Amino acid sequence: MGGSYKVAVIGAGTAGLVTARELQREGHRITVFEKADEVGGTWLYNPRVETDRLGLDPNREIVHSSLYKSTRVNIPRQTMSFLDYPFVKKEGGDPRTFPGHAEVLRFLQDFARDFGLMELIRFGHEVVRVELFNEATHEWVVQTRTRERDSTWESKEQVFEAVVICNGNFTEPIVAEFPGRDIWPGLQMHCHNYRTPEQFKNNRVVLIGNGPSAVDILKEISPLAKQVHQAVRTPSFQLVKGGTYNNAWQHSMIECAHKDGKVVFKDGTIVDADVIIHCTGYKYHYPFLKSNGVVTVDDNRVGPLYKHVFPPSLAPWLSFVGLNYRVVIFKVMELQAKWVAKVLSGTVELPSREAMMSSVEELYSKMEKTGLPKHHTHSLQNDEVEYVSWLAAQLNLRLPKMWKEITLFSTILKGIFENGDNYRDKWDADTWIQEIDSSD
Repeated sequence: MGGSYKVAVIGAGTAGLVTARELQREGHRITVFEKADEVGGTWLYNPRVETDRLGLDPNREIVHSSLYKSTRVNIPRQTMSFLDYPFVKKEGGDPRTFPGHAEVLRFLQDFARDFGLMELIRFGHEVVRVELFNEATHEWVVQTRTRERDSTWESKEQVFEAVVICNGNFTEPIVAEFPGRDIWPGLQMHCHNYRTPEQFKNNRVVLIGNGPSAVDILKEISPLAKQVHQAVRTPSFQLVKGGTYNNAWQHSMIECAHKDGKVVFKDGTIVDADVIIHCTGYKYHYPFLKSNGVVTVDDNRVGPLYKHVFPPSLAPWLSFVGLNYRVVIFKVMELQAKWVAKVLSGTVELPSREAMMSSVEELYSKMEKTGLPKHHTHSLQNDEVEYVSWLAAQLNLRLPKMWKEITLFSTILKGIFENGDNYRDKWDADTWIQEIDSSD
């Protein structure tokens, strides 16, 4: 193995763009397939929402991005930089340390142009099949479809020697399960289809979840809604006021819902509600990947994957970049992309198939012993520093101090604890980062 290969990259969001750049640097021949007409992936805001607001209908027309109009990043822009391409403040842009989504899109567009990636991308090409058809020559067929001017679809097939999947993880909703969900008469939607707060004026809203999207949406709709009731998965949780709004409360999770519009919480509270918003996360979803069961998604565990990237029996000809969460993901994506590119070029070697599989099984066993469910497989909440350091060691890279020390949770928790929910505007994160990066 080693040399220059013909590689397909699925997706032109953050993961796809940085992967294309690293593959190009290693001398590979790349084609990036992107369903949309622009780069950006999840950072490409789309005001449209899906016809099925819960996202349960497999035949719905899918909207890729889950951004709401007011979305701002929840980590400082410096932590969204690449090693040699900082996310700096530019004239005419959003100068805030925690900018809005349009500034992130601009950063990615500049990145794509500055590294000559635009000519590698086939826009308007939806990938419908990725399948290994010659194991001896590790050749993959990638089938795409494009919509023609007369609204018909044209299908094409191309052959590649390797495929990197970078199609994002924030499109296919996970929906909360509770008795009565399917007979409850009000509006139910997933936060994937939330854009602006105006439609919730004078409504009684139940919000399920306590992640970043749930917190942002609660703060945005509370001034307009009649009531907001947030259902939180917290043991022995007592009824308390939510945030600083007099019309918002927190409860334990939903016990059941009824035909008459009532929602019953496990703490015994009963409310008449008009809307239920599911802020309950997303599924890894690869309907185009035909691997004969080699790679599966089981309770949101994509596997088996060595270090979240390579399926041992198909490595290095199939790989994934950007699966991880609860992590400063831009730096992880860049290091994973470098790793994939250098493994393909022969600069970095992978362990044997057996050793990679053993590593995967060791991770699964550790999770089972500690009681971690499968759906936390790709979380790096407690392993971010170790994982980033491991990737850097494979690449023989010396990382900046900021990269090694700043984690997603240390950043967000520090900001919230010291400045409250409005930490994006109150916290002098620039100075904090500079002090870390300049210290010995």
